[in-house]
Order: sequence, then structure tokens, then C-alpha cells
Amino acid sequence: MDRRSFLKTLGATAALGPALCQCGKNRRKPNIIFILADDLGYGELGCYGQEKIETPNIDSLAAQGMKFSQFYSGAPVCAPARCVLLTGKHSGHAFIRGNHEWSERGEVWDFAKAVENPALEGQYPIPADTVTLGKVLQSAGYTTAIVGKWGLGAPLSEGIPNKQGFDFFYGYNCQRQAHTYFPKHLWKNQEKVWLDNKLVVPRIPLPEGADPYDPESYSDFWLQEYAPDLMFNEITSFVRNNRDHPFFLYWATPILHVPIQAPRRWVDYYVKKFGEEEPYTGDQGYYPHRYPRAAYAGMISYLDEQIGFLHQQIKDLGLEKDTVFFFTSDNGPTFTGGADSEWFDSARPFRSDRGRGKGSVYEGGIRVPLIAKWMDHITPQTESDLQAAFWDVLPTCCDLANVLPPGDIDGKSFLPTLWGKKQESVHEFLYWEFPSYGGQQAVRMGKWKGIRQNLFKGELDIALYDLENDIREENNVAAQHPDIVERIRKIMEQEHQTPEIDRFKFAALGDK
Repeated sequence: MDRRSFLKTLGATAALGPALCQCGKNRRKPNIIFILADDLGYGELGCYGQEKIETPNIDSLAAQGMKFSQFYSGAPVCAPARCVLLTGKHSGHAFIRGNHEWSERGEVWDFAKAVENPALEGQYPIPADTVTLGKVLQSAGYTTAIVGKWGLGAPLSEGIPNKQGFDFFYGYNCQRQAHTYFPKHLWKNQEKVWLDNKLVVPRIPLPEGADPYDPESYSDFWLQEYAPDLMFNEITSFVRNNRDHPFFLYWATPILHVPIQAPRRWVDYYVKKFGEEEPYTGDQGYYPHRYPRAAYAGMISYLDEQIGFLHQQIKDLGLEKDTVFFFTSDNGPTFTGGADSEWFDSARPFRSDRGRGKGSVYEGGIRVPLIAKWMDHITPQTESDLQAAFWDVLPTCCDLANVLPPGDIDGKSFLPTLWGKKQESVHEFLYWEFPSYGGQQAVRMGKWKGIRQNLFKGELDIALYDLENDIREENNVAAQHPDIVERIRKIMEQEHQTPEIDRFKFAALGDK
């Protein structure tokens, strides 16, 4: 069935009722709140072993629900991870497989020009007929919203949220414009909303002659209207206004993608906790900061605080038994903009150094936290080692909503696991490809992990890691297991579908 035919049948499918879903009869369809952090590493939450940064509210969600230990993003960077999440297709089949700034339009990397000209803003769009999670849930009677960062279609394109299954959108359309938490504008649906912030282009250094140890030297990097505050106001309004019927809230927070910009009270808190530190003067991009470690930790704790407020709002509205919470991240920790992932051990127990986190298909780049909480449905203080990934979210949400998923997806619903039942349908393998950072492929198959790198140079050798005995992927055992390598090679061949967009093609894989 093609995309258009599927969309036409969604309404009829939704009407078939509980026979299609494992969720039970005679109940309200649950609200779904899906929280996607940005560049948050596997080890940056207390419940996942973080020792420096405090996340009591997220830890509480984990204690009241289920924590996954082997859950994966769809890609090691922003846009393709989001495409996989919303379409249920892994990166060998997804339309967007890497960040695509659509530079054919002109000077898209001129930050100031893109602020004024929406024709230069945003990323390459997903097609108009894309079947997204938002569209499927709309067909099941949900009111849908995305608040945060989009990245799947520029403002004047067919890829904007309001044309891709979301009744409400507020936030950054463009990933590049999200390189400041004090933007000149955000978008509310299709309206450009100007904010009371002056234009401070990323990569601006400290003023000449400024003392890097004086906090006042950094005054240009904390302005009037902090985007995460504005976004959270829209979130609480959306929840309040839609409390009487099922809603899907996709909270794609920009936190904690650099630049490092955290509320002063949180910076002060961690300066007191960590002590004095050297300033970040901006040599690795984005904005300088007097207390980079304190502010980085403060951004996570600020997000944690907001999640606590939202959870409390759900309780106050009497919706706790009718609301499923998911929390995860789009990829592993970053290596730029003053972030110190090695000091925080952000990808723990995986390696956190450059080349092993964001942008890589090593575990530190794609294995991410997943927490699921649903009162009276998910048993508190439970853990799962199910191997699952972003492409499984769409069918899981379809199960929750009593609606059939599209037939051409790669995902499998993990609702049985959430309910503490046997997961009959499991993945034989998980697959990734990433046409950037040299060109990469990866396969997770049981305890084995196969990786190809430097595909753009024509290198096809597969490195093999035994994750049960080498969680940090430091010992290539391909020579000892040629049979496993051959199985992984065949998976890499069968799961790669020639992309529609030229920049995502691999000549080494036969793409033309």
C-alpha cells in the first residue's frame, strides 16, 4: 500500500477498536507525552549512573516506571534521528539520513540573513505524503503538538510540522537558528513570532580586551527571552487546553545542545558544587561562558525541573492514570562548544571522547536512555534489556492509540515489554547508516556489533565487537569470527536502500 492509500484508510482502521490493540477495552485512549532531549548522553542522568549532575525528577519517572538499558536512537545526529522517530523507518530506508541544510537555496549558514529571510531558514523537507506518527495519531482522534526543535522542513516547504501531522507547533523550525537559546524569533504554527532579543550571531567571541574571568564580560550571551521558558509556557497551555480528550505532545527540547546557556540560579548552584573552573572562551564554536561545566550541568537540571513541573501538572489535572510518559535523547553527547563530556563521563559506560559520541555509530553516539512511565500499567522500578530503537516508537504509540501502523515500517511495538509481558516480536538485528563523518554503517545483532567507517573513501572492512565482553568497543575481533562478519555484511547490504537524495548516497555501496 502506498503512502496516499494508507492515509485514506487510517480513519477506518482507527474505528476497528480494541481488537487492534493490546491496551484493553472500555477506557480512554492514553495521552502520550514524548520528551526528546538533544545531545544528552546515556550517562548524564542520575538513574543511569551520573554522579555530578542532579536529575531528581527524571530519576523519579524511572523509579515509577521502566528503564531501558539497550535502547538506541535512529541516528547519531539531529535531523535523521527525528525522521526515523516520526516515520518508523530505520536510516537505511528513511528519507532523511543526515543533516541537510539545503544550501542550494543560498547563504543558509549566514545566521543573520536566515533570521530575516525564511527562504534561507530550516532543513531539507520530508515529502508532503510522508506518513508520520503525528498523522497516524491524528487519525486515531488525538490532538497533536510539537514544542521545541523541528529540523525536518523549512518554513516555506511542505515539511513544516502543521503539514506533517501536528495541530500545534511552537519553537525552532531550523536547527541552525537553535544555535542560540535567545533567538530573534520562534515559530508558532506558521506565524513568525519576534522576540525581545538582540541579534547575537553564534561564534562571536568575547569583546576585545574583556577579562575572561569577569562574569560581566559575558553579558551578550544572556538576553531577555529564554526560548526554553517560552516553550514550556506553551506546553503547559497545550496540556491544560486539551485535558478533556487524548493528546500527543512531542516535546523536542533543544536542551542540551550547545551553546551553553543556563539560568543563572542553576549556574550558581553548580559553581558552588563544583568550585571554580576555567572559562570557555569560544575556541570550539558557539558562545563563550565563564563557567562552562556549571552551566552545562545547569541546563540538564533546568530541564529536569521542567519535567517535574509538567508531571505535577498532569497529576493536578487528574490525568496521571491516563498519561504515558516517555523520555529519551536524539543521540549521544557532543564534543564542541565548551561541553566537557569526558569530565562528566557523559556516555558512561561507553567512551565519551570525540569520535565516540555524537556523530558516530559507536555505542556512545547512538545508545540513549529510555524511560517509560504509566501509572497502574507499567510496573514501577522495572528495567528492560530489550534491544529496541527509535523506529519502534511509532508502532508502540499506534498500539497505545488503537490504530494500525503503516505496513512499510521497520519498527516493532514494545508495548508487551512495557506491560511486563513476553515480547514475542523482537528484532533479529538493528541497522544504521550515516552519510556523514566519513560515512558509516552499523549493525547490532545480539551481543555483536559490526561497524564500517570511512565509506566515502571506499573502505568496506567491518570491525566487530563483542559487547558482552567489550562494552567500550575497543577490541576488534573480526578476524576471530569471519562467520559473524559475513552475516553482518549481508545485513548491511540488504538493509541499505538507495536514498532519494544524492548527498546521502554511498558510491561504495553501489548508489548512483
